Amino acid sequence: QVQLVESGGGLVQPGGSLRLSCAASGIIFSIHTMAWYRRAPGKQRELVAVIGSGGSLNYADSVKGRFTISRDNAKNAVYLQMNNLKPEDTAVYFCNARTTTTYWGQGTQVTVSS
Repeated sequence: QVQLVESGGGLVQPGGSLRLSCAASGIIFSIHTMAWYRRAPGKQRELVAVIGSGGSLNYADSVKGRFTISRDNAKNAVYLQMNNLKPEDTAVYFCNARTTTTYWGQGTQVTVSS
């Protein structure tokens, strides 16, 4: 049974930081491209950051320079370090794993507000 479990969300003030974690089980983690998506209120889900199985990186323009995605294949985990958070980063953040099949976590809420 495949599971992607996100953690680390919460309420933070503008300019603050959060680190999201996603623990994967039931998959051969190292061969999967891992990504973080988010869905803001009233908006469609959008890609935030991607890390390939070989470590290649890609970011949405809106988070470049503020967010960093990383992975630890020994721990079957992917992370999203989010710095200088803005109110427009408020969203539910989802972990995604894909090869020929795509898996999703349940999401973790991030709220940026003063």
